[in-house]
Amino acid sequence: MGGKSTNKAAYFDKLKALLEEYKSIFIVTVDNVSSQQMHEIRQSLRGEGVVLMGKNTMVRRAIKGFISDFPEYERLLPNIKGNVGFIFTNEDLKQIREKILSNKVAAPARAGAIAPADASHIPRSLCVFVPAGNTGMEPGKTSFFQALGVPTKIARGTIEIVSDLKLVDAGNKVGASEATLLNMLGISPFTYGMRISQVYDQGQCFSPDVLDIEETQLLGALASAVKAIATISLALGYPTLPSVIHSVVNGYKKVLAVAIETEYSWPEVEELLDRIANPDAYASAAPAVAAATEEESGAAETKAEEEEKEESEDEGNLYPPGDASLCSRI
Repeated sequence: MGGKSTNKAAYFDKLKALLEEYKSIFIVTVDNVSSQQMHEIRQSLRGEGVVLMGKNTMVRRAIKGFISDFPEYERLLPNIKGNVGFIFTNEDLKQIREKILSNKVAAPARAGAIAPADASHIPRSLCVFVPAGNTGMEPGKTSFFQALGVPTKIARGTIEIVSDLKLVDAGNKVGASEATLLNMLGISPFTYGMRISQVYDQGQCFSPDVLDIEETQLLGALASAVKAIATISLALGYPTLPSVIHSVVNGYKKVLAVAIETEYSWPEVEELLDRIANPDAYASAAPAVAAATEEESGAAETKAEEEEKEESEDEGNLYPPGDASLCSRI
């Protein structure tokens, strides 16, 4: 008894130390995960995370003892059910998730096993499909294939499957005949590894699907919410942080309208009033600038044409002037 109590106390201390050291926890299911896989996962996470397993009753008792000092850990209790474990980390959650899920091994079909729900993400050669092709089996086993509805033909003295056949849908149980056929063909349709059921991060528990949300999606949702709040606030005349800037701009527009109507001016509005009073003066400024630009460009083009003309004349006069004797000799 003393030994068990000592082990429990050591486990409680270790769990408490991990909860204090790490801010994030992956709650993982370890159904059909072999000890070799556990060893490989621990190695892949070395320096980035710690894997801790334990009996659910002992884990619950330990966490309940910590709730008085760390009330946020109470959110972990509803998720401690079934064959689960913990992975503690302070690293990027997406990277750690990839390392956890990447360690999977193919497994043969067993009667009564449940086809994985994520079978659609596995290549067809590893799913519960019987692929088309030559099986290498003798014709005497044709009746077995016929009983399962597998289309076959005899080719070169062996049984050949004519087309692909799906034996078991994801989430359904594998029957004894299906398991026998898959094992005869050497097909391992299932993959087993850790699966993440919940993620705990800084006092909050959420589904691992949340990690797939990109920053652009969050920013888009936030921008949409801010626009909605600003619109409602402006319609109700109730000031909020998103609507204040719009209220200020709208108010300044009203002040400008009053100033224009009453011809009341101050330094910042004098130019606007002058533009309204003398539109011709500002309208003529633009054509004058455009005309000056056109004159400058025309002068540049004329100068370029003159330079080209001089160069062509120089090239045509190959002999120096006053030396016609040379021309006559030639």
